Amino acid sequence: MADLVVGIQWGDEGKGKIVDRLACNYDYVIRYQGGHNAGHTIVVDGKKYALHLMPSGVLYPQCKNIIGNGVVVALDALCKEIEQFEGLQGRLFISDKAHIIMPYHQIIDQAKEKSLKNAIGTTGKGIGPSYGDKVGRSGFRIGDLRDIPALKSKLKLHLAQIAYLQDLYQIALPSYEQIESYLYAYAPKILPFVTDTLGLLWKEVDAGKKILLEGAQGSMLDIDFGTYPFVTSSTTTASGACSGSGLSPKEIDRVIGISKAYCTRVGNGPFPTEDFGADGEFLRKQGFEFGTTTGRPRRCGWFDALSVRYACRINGCTELSLMKLDVLDGLETIKVCTAYRYKGQVLESIPSDLEGVEPVYKVYKGWEKTAGIRCFDDLPLEAKEYILDIQKLIGVRISIISTGPERDDTIVL
Repeated sequence: MADLVVGIQWGDEGKGKIVDRLACNYDYVIRYQGGHNAGHTIVVDGKKYALHLMPSGVLYPQCKNIIGNGVVVALDALCKEIEQFEGLQGRLFISDKAHIIMPYHQIIDQAKEKSLKNAIGTTGKGIGPSYGDKVGRSGFRIGDLRDIPALKSKLKLHLAQIAYLQDLYQIALPSYEQIESYLYAYAPKILPFVTDTLGLLWKEVDAGKKILLEGAQGSMLDIDFGTYPFVTSSTTTASGACSGSGLSPKEIDRVIGISKAYCTRVGNGPFPTEDFGADGEFLRKQGFEFGTTTGRPRRCGWFDALSVRYACRINGCTELSLMKLDVLDGLETIKVCTAYRYKGQVLESIPSDLEGVEPVYKVYKGWEKTAGIRCFDDLPLEAKEYILDIQKLIGVRISIISTGPERDDTIVL
């Protein structure tokens, strides 16, 4: 059986810490969607590891790691991550069905973003164009690196088909020779890890191995159920774990949702509980809310119980991990959104479009300190009330509470 860790907000919820903490109990950790536009920051013994494509189980020598078919891979970015670690042979497996982010994908991504009047706020890493080619059946897969000369005619044809974009966006796309050189430079470093991960995974599941699935981004950025069009280009919810790994729904047991004790968002799009004042700045500074991949400041605001309840239902969450509780330390009052107000009506469920909705808040008394506390009974009374009320509002049991960046700054209930 497999367990799944899934983000419940707009990403950056702290999935990396939970996967890292859990990974020691699993034989395999699988990354099933997204690209190097996302990042996990894991802190072990004071040392920070920033992972963008590498599954979070890489920090445990006994744990094997799979980059699944649902991931889009920038070869240069992955090679850079591989270089951080030793002894990965036999511990890292890359699906031969995963798609490649080509150099022209990033150029197109950045040019398209600049041309939009209402920009999405992407990282410009080429994720969207790569998924677009995948769906359009004109993409290139990791397995194609085994025979680069055989790509020649297909690649040249594709470059001819997208040549019009140069005039449309006033850009220069790389030539075939430049792309060929790029592929030859990185293929030898990648190919030793490439395999039929589906066959490998099925064999290991049948043998009773324990599997942990992790995604990137969060459920509110899902291509179908997120705040479209301000979303990512893949399925970030539990269903994406199946299509991005090859496991069937019946093989997934626990679904562990991850949510901050407040809320953040990167990029543009509606964010009902965003705080533009001193409290939002406090959360950003205390939580060090800057993107792992881009370094850009995150938009910060209050816990949105409606969106979390919505995302928990979509994912079928069996439990929730509440992260970064300690960031709220020192605030006099803390807010939780319990409903939306739209055109004079109070909404207690998520509409298809969040644009223009106003949050209805419940206000809680703040507390002095939760940082580093590792037992629920030792938390301040106000923090306990806050957690238990959130549990009631979302209808899902809170099983883990994070009170700091270190592995052990964690309360398990």
